[in-house]
Amino acid sequence: MDTLSSILLGLNQAILPVNLFWCFTGALLGTLVGVLPGLGPAATVAILLPFTMGLDPVTALIMLAGIYYGAQYGGSTTAILLNLPGEASSVITAIDGYRMARNGRAGVALATAGIGSFIAGTIATFVLAFFAPALAEVGLMFGPAEYFAVMVLGLLTSVVLARGSLPMALGMVFTGILVGLVGQDVQTAVPRFTLGLEDLSGGVNFVIVAMGMFGIGELVRDLENPENRTVIRTTLASLVPSRRDFRRMAMPILRGTGIGSVLGLLPGSGALLASFASYAVEKRVARPPEGFGNGAIEGVAGPESANNAGAQTSFVPLLTLGLPANAVMALMAGALIMQGIAPGPTLISEHPTIFWGVIASMWIGNAMLLVLNLPLIGLWTSLLTVPFRYLYPAIIIFCAIGTLSLNNAPFDLWLLAGFSLAGYVFSKLECDPAPLIMGMILGPALEENFRRAMSVAKGNPAIFIHRPIAATLLALAVLLLVIMLLPKVNAAREEAFQE
Repeated sequence: MDTLSSILLGLNQAILPVNLFWCFTGALLGTLVGVLPGLGPAATVAILLPFTMGLDPVTALIMLAGIYYGAQYGGSTTAILLNLPGEASSVITAIDGYRMARNGRAGVALATAGIGSFIAGTIATFVLAFFAPALAEVGLMFGPAEYFAVMVLGLLTSVVLARGSLPMALGMVFTGILVGLVGQDVQTAVPRFTLGLEDLSGGVNFVIVAMGMFGIGELVRDLENPENRTVIRTTLASLVPSRRDFRRMAMPILRGTGIGSVLGLLPGSGALLASFASYAVEKRVARPPEGFGNGAIEGVAGPESANNAGAQTSFVPLLTLGLPANAVMALMAGALIMQGIAPGPTLISEHPTIFWGVIASMWIGNAMLLVLNLPLIGLWTSLLTVPFRYLYPAIIIFCAIGTLSLNNAPFDLWLLAGFSLAGYVFSKLECDPAPLIMGMILGPALEENFRRAMSVAKGNPAIFIHRPIAATLLALAVLLLVIMLLPKVNAAREEAFQE
């Protein structure tokens, strides 16, 4: 099946009324959680995971994908109007976006973010459609040693890009792996790490951990922060950029799209790194560069294009190698696993309607987001004045209902409470929960591939050196870790995330 036929197959799936409805719902929810500071796509996806069990797999993934890339759109609204990024990837947008708003150009800044996001998302989806099948074919040549190595590299990359200190991020990954190994041994079915509790014999459901860490734990801390929001108002009439604005934003949008499309393909990077890289490039090529930080439109167009392109192409490692690029992708991998579908190289051949249906829905979703974000600016700005403490009880109720819907087991509520408390403590210690979630999702597969590789090699660990691809990936992982342990590099990394 050629690419064009595959895209048509995906469009036939995407335009089904039920999929259009859930694509719109996901895009709307994504924009909403991107706009509301304190709530994010990881928390929203975690809360909604139990409710996707009643949906068709392709429909569930279309909705969750809409939440993710929709949040990239919505995050720019608070960054520009409030100087408070709704998403981490919008941090860099706030620098010039908020200054443009203070200079009376809030509408132009919002329009620039929306136009750049739409163009980047559309182009990046083409990259996803044409690049992913080729990577999946490469993945089919991977053995257990290669899969173990690529998972190690992915986990270490997530550590490097996590907030907080490097040792804490490493500790979160190992904690996640240990939690993921609770239950029955994958080969012998002997219970392990269950503390003698029969309720843990089936393992810890990652949905409970995700809802506790993102849905409740980290959000509790937002209640501690006093809410003093001064929103800069704008009107629909002020949203139209001038010809000079279009000329200035054209090349930054294209450069940002290219940067985001490439960096999104790398496990662990995604939208955040892409937006920072795009801003650095635009500041370097600007003539003169002094305008950056004072309301340069290029400082909005480039990063917003990059983070949306990175969000789209971050689906590539998940769908082709089964390797989540970030916490949201890890949750989506879990959603597929809950449906009995394993993400990886065989997904395209065994479930083409899922793969191509999700890709085609992204074009439709990006068009929906452009319509949602520009005319509804007044609605989003009004929502920014709603105190977050009014939203929090609803989050607790949804998490509790979602937890009970998994197994109808009261013990799961105790687990939810425990991981919520742990998430709050981790947030106070400035430990990013994303590596823990990724460690938990990848932990069982990491163990299984390691044991399979050792079985093939009859217990000889040299197999990871004798296999060229595995050796190269592990060498890259070690090199990455060594570089990040250098004092100057580590200090620069922590300073970048503090900014």
